[in-house]
Amino acid sequence: MSHCKFEHPRCGSLGFNPRKRCRRGRGKVKSFPRDKATDAVHLTAFMGYKAGMTHIVREVEKPGSKLHKKETCEPVTIIETPPLIIVGVVGYVKTPRGLRSLNTIWAEHLSDELKRKFYKNWYKSKRKAFSKYTKKYTDGKKEIEAELEALKKHCTVIRVLAHTQVKKLSFGQKKAHLIEIQVNGGSIAAKVDYAYSQFEKPVTVDAVFQANEMIDTIAITKGRGTLGVIARWGVTRLPRKTHRGLRKVACVGAWHPARVKWTVARAGQSGFFHRTEINKKVYKVGKKGEASHCATTDYDVTKKDITPMGGFPHYGIVKEDFIIVRGSVPGTKKRPITLRRTLLAQTSRSALEEIKMKFIDTASKFGHGRFQTSEEKAKNYGRVKA
Repeated sequence: MSHCKFEHPRCGSLGFNPRKRCRRGRGKVKSFPRDKATDAVHLTAFMGYKAGMTHIVREVEKPGSKLHKKETCEPVTIIETPPLIIVGVVGYVKTPRGLRSLNTIWAEHLSDELKRKFYKNWYKSKRKAFSKYTKKYTDGKKEIEAELEALKKHCTVIRVLAHTQVKKLSFGQKKAHLIEIQVNGGSIAAKVDYAYSQFEKPVTVDAVFQANEMIDTIAITKGRGTLGVIARWGVTRLPRKTHRGLRKVACVGAWHPARVKWTVARAGQSGFFHRTEINKKVYKVGKKGEASHCATTDYDVTKKDITPMGGFPHYGIVKEDFIIVRGSVPGTKKRPITLRRTLLAQTSRSALEEIKMKFIDTASKFGHGRFQTSEEKAKNYGRVKA
């Protein structure tokens, strides 16, 4: 007979404590890639909205592997990325306690979808936000130029403030998401000039990311409410005949110290956590109004949109720019996903491999989709009763 173990590895990681609901509903970039003055001035992050998942077929290019020159089927996530509007610049100075913001400079004209961000009740408010600030631009911009010079003189880190154009998406949200994006490359003066030159202008996703690039995703996971220790920590169920329930931790600690230690698995909140997932490969960047905004490939020449038949479940139709990344992404549909450049240059074979997709599935995601396009369905079924 087997015997009971005296020790075993603990269940669940303590590195993610405290397991509590995230304060904000979007992913925050807590670390940006290291800045190199030799690079050209560029942005290091972007924001999009999760539309849904599908699968693709591609040919593997990995000499020496058994999969070399063979087809493989992989899951991918489509993230809709309408252009961001840059509306401000923030300068930071280094202190012994970390970065401290020196000043924030806003653009002259701000849209209502951004101003909604600063009100709890937009309908009842007077909507006077930034009405006094815009007077800085009326007297020859002397005060604005002085603040820009202060950023160039004292700051070591420059970041832009950009907001999403959520009104362009297929769901009814009116309040934009605001994100802070670090500007890397070039001198501090070049960074400030770049940020100021981009005020009130759109920035598209292809200006930040390219196909075959490795990126990181930062988002809030899907909320699951209150769960017990079995689902939340993965502890083992107790034997069937256990008194007073078996989906429990058998012993939560010794008599003394007379309190439950923080390392003991307890029931509580599961999901809606802030998580960063690294090394997601970009398979495609689709531009609105161009040939890339479709699911057609060199091998599958059928004219079809990236949106599957019937639309993405709980999302709708992808009309704006989009990005396809390999694998899954945290969060539900419609959730904002922060996309960031990798902190380290990726040199693995999978990171350097050039992706050539043969097929992108656009069958209906409501059940078992059989047809890629409505024309194919009509051709197969023929005339049906109205």
